[in-house]
Amino acid sequence: MEKVAVVTGGAQRIGSEIVRHLHSNDYTVVLHYRSSGAAAQTLARQLNDIRPASCLPLQADLTYLADLGVLAQSVADHCDGIDLLVNNASGFSPTPITSCTEAAFDAMLDANLKGPYFLIQSFLPLLRARSGNIVNIIDVHVDFPLRDYNAYVAAKAGLAALTRSLALELGPDIRVNGVSPGAILWPEDASDAYDEATRERTVASTPLQRLGEPIDIARTVLFLAGQAAFITGQVIAVDGGRTLAL
Repeated sequence: MEKVAVVTGGAQRIGSEIVRHLHSNDYTVVLHYRSSGAAAQTLARQLNDIRPASCLPLQADLTYLADLGVLAQSVADHCDGIDLLVNNASGFSPTPITSCTEAAFDAMLDANLKGPYFLIQSFLPLLRARSGNIVNIIDVHVDFPLRDYNAYVAAKAGLAALTRSLALELGPDIRVNGVSPGAILWPEDASDAYDEATRERTVASTPLQRLGEPIDIARTVLFLAGQAAFITGQVIAVDGGRTLAL
């Protein structure tokens, strides 16, 4: 029986590497995207050229609950269950406490906590059908906050707590774990948080003295999904040891 994975935000950056790595390890991948349609279609074509009908791109806005049910039903129309759900889609914007609006705060919670929560709920029947896995992509800034990104950090901290809570609630049938990337790719459009001096300090304070690569996250996701049968409720930092020096 083919293994099936759903990867949210799978069109670009770390998400696309997770999709490629799972595909290269014989998963059929549902590639979710919100607005990166061209990139999603291109990646799907590349993977389907390698193995026909092995990558299904599906669009949804995960901040709208109605879209989640439609996404889950679309997946159910193509398979009888899923082996892995990777909650990778995320929002990343500054929300200084002095100027943050309710809308800005809600946007960070919707993208990083509410969306994953209700997506998991929508996919529970498909996960239970195969005793599947959930891997949530979190962030090392949960433990070492990034200035002015308080709502983002709070939402990711909630996702870390949800990971542990659902590991208790959904076991023994479904395992739930998290991966917390450190400095892998610099955020897009975030020069205020990661100017050149900050980037140099970040690398200098990392014991491995370099940035990580998206494949480092993808390999950890695959490990948790396929080789970690007695691990649940854990959040693994993939950060080159940087959190040890902070």
